[in-house]
Amino acid sequence: MSLRRSRAAAVIVVLVVLHWAAGGGVDAATAAERRILLEFKAAVKSDPNGALASWTPGGDPCEDFAGVTCDPSSRAVQRLRVHGAGIAGSLTPSLARLTALESISLFGNSLSGGIPSSFSALGATLHKLNLSRNAFSGEIPAFLGAFPWLRLLDLSYNAFSGEIPASLFDPCLRLRYVSLAHNALTGPVPPGITNCSRLAGFDFSYNHLSGELPDQLCAPPEMNYFSVRSNSLSGAIAGKLNACRSIDLLDVGSNHFSGAAPFGLLGLVNITYFNVSSNAFDGEIPNIATCGSKFSYFDASGNRFTGPVPESVANCRSLRVLDLGANALAGDIPPSFGKLRSLSVFRLAGNAGIAGSIPAELGGIEMLVTLDLAGLALVGDIPGSLSQCQFLLELNLSGNQLQGVIPDTLNNLTYLKMLDLHRNRLGGGIPVTLAQLTNLDLLDLSENQLTGPIPSELGNLSNLTHFNVSFNGLSGMIPASPVLQSFGSSAFIGRQGSNAIIGKLVIFSKSLPSRYEDWEAGTKALLDKDCLVGGGSVGTVYKATFENGLSIAVKKLETLGRVRSQDEFEQEMGQLGNLSHPNLVAFQGYYWSSSTQLILSEFMVNGSLYDHLHGSHHTFSGSSSGVGLSWEQRFKVALGTARALAYLHHDCRPQVLHLNIKSSNIMLDKEFEAKLSDYGFGKLLPILGRKPVDSPGVATAVALRDYVRVILEDGTVSDCFDRSMRGFVEAELVQVLKLGLVCTSNTPSGRPNMAEVVQYLESVRTNS
Repeated sequence: MSLRRSRAAAVIVVLVVLHWAAGGGVDAATAAERRILLEFKAAVKSDPNGALASWTPGGDPCEDFAGVTCDPSSRAVQRLRVHGAGIAGSLTPSLARLTALESISLFGNSLSGGIPSSFSALGATLHKLNLSRNAFSGEIPAFLGAFPWLRLLDLSYNAFSGEIPASLFDPCLRLRYVSLAHNALTGPVPPGITNCSRLAGFDFSYNHLSGELPDQLCAPPEMNYFSVRSNSLSGAIAGKLNACRSIDLLDVGSNHFSGAAPFGLLGLVNITYFNVSSNAFDGEIPNIATCGSKFSYFDASGNRFTGPVPESVANCRSLRVLDLGANALAGDIPPSFGKLRSLSVFRLAGNAGIAGSIPAELGGIEMLVTLDLAGLALVGDIPGSLSQCQFLLELNLSGNQLQGVIPDTLNNLTYLKMLDLHRNRLGGGIPVTLAQLTNLDLLDLSENQLTGPIPSELGNLSNLTHFNVSFNGLSGMIPASPVLQSFGSSAFIGRQGSNAIIGKLVIFSKSLPSRYEDWEAGTKALLDKDCLVGGGSVGTVYKATFENGLSIAVKKLETLGRVRSQDEFEQEMGQLGNLSHPNLVAFQGYYWSSSTQLILSEFMVNGSLYDHLHGSHHTFSGSSSGVGLSWEQRFKVALGTARALAYLHHDCRPQVLHLNIKSSNIMLDKEFEAKLSDYGFGKLLPILGRKPVDSPGVATAVALRDYVRVILEDGTVSDCFDRSMRGFVEAELVQVLKLGLVCTSNTPSGRPNMAEVVQYLESVRTNS
């Protein structure tokens, strides 16, 4: 009996142990991992879509926590996946205690801060780390290179800075794909990347990388994806890349590469995407002996290629984009390109040596969306067959020597948004049928030999934002349509029978030419849209350059002849001409007539603050492509602008109010000193058809101010920072941000005046 009892007790003990191992221990482990996940949730400051709402203290992480996946047997957390939820916060170091974690995928959120050093403990298990499209910053941890199981690393679209760690690709045993695109990384591409024997692709585009590409870059035999677009990389690359035998996507655009382009890759059967644009490659584009059936994107624009347009490209029947513009190509456009029936974008613009006629066969490309043949040396007629390209959105044939008439069948292009035929030798009348192109937002027929009246039906093109028929032989009255009248007299200059313009030119600056001939040559810029450098609600700005090399900015006020009082205009301009401050764009003169008012001022070589904050097609002397303004430069701009406003508000009698402050009115000189423009137009704004204050509405400003205040209170102030900004001092930036809150106070009496703002900003830099 006692033996039975002892055996029964032993069985019970075994069952208890088994129960603990199978359940009790697992429950304890699950509870520990639940606490770790709840710590991460606690660090999330904002969860706008409730992505983590199911993460509760009483919930089971494996069953209830959205985005969490566990091993079915051990019930340990294996995968953490929260995509596109907009959660804001930071990574908690405790996540590294999830000892079975294989995958972290948190892309498309607003997480910030750095990658915790404790994450080095995940090296034994982690296969995938995807933190793309967040707001992470700091340097990329070197320990990620020691993760032997890591297959995917995606840190793109963040604000990581510093150099790519050399150890990131050592030992690199199983890494298949790595993306560090759209960050602020500097330095070279680490040569160790060639050690990644299983690497299939990498994307380092849109950073500030420099130096040359490593040798043996194609050593990984399965390499098929390669992108370093928009960096500052240089050197010759053809010898390094032509050895890649598995490439299907190559993007080295917008760098400083030189020598021969890696055209040897075009013969690969797998190639689908080939972009070598905006570099300094030279030589000829070779014939393509064979063309892969999936080859769809070919961009070699913006280089120094010479020779003919290779006719063999016509064999690449799957091409959707063909851009060879802005080179030095010559010869004719091959008629065989009409066989590229899948082509949607075709650009040859800016190759002044391409001559001959426009092949009628191009009308067979029925899927064409963009046809850009501007700035060539084409002759002959515009083929009527182009009317068969019924999906065209952009047709640009400007800057050629085309003759004949404008085809009246272009009305078949019902989706067309841009029709630019300016600077040719086209004759005849303006076809009335163009009025049927109701989607047009740009119509430029200027600088041709057109005759007859301007069809009044064109006034029905209500979407037009640019219209120009100047410098033709047109006659008759300008149609009374408000749409056409809104473009002012410059759109109709040179029309026969128009009244002569009699005006007055007043020069304030002694450095400007005084001879009529000099002004006649310099102000031809007003007739050339290539000299257009800016515009806004007050007027359009052109760059005018005189024979002695001096350049000025000429603002043509968009008044439509409404400024009738010469005395009032001249009185205002005279007062502005007497103002002088280092941070004001100096007025240098003006021109007045009953239909045209011009304001002459200094030309700023570095454009406006808007250009540098939001991107511009202009090239500036002190800024390299892809590199934004540093914090030092931005602070100097803020202080300079404040000093200009303080001068206008406190030193001028009568006081001068700007009434139109915006980044496009803050100009930058060659030293990136701020120069405020468009000041003193307050009395002119009502004449120009505007109210003295055009505001986007109080609600918008209040919402922005309240948002910034919440960010400051939550301690997530970095959410307000421009991720592209370099070299900032966070303490200074926070002080300036707080100043912005005070300046936008609901109570006017609580806002500082501009003299106080200047004093505050000067103290920020003094005390930092």
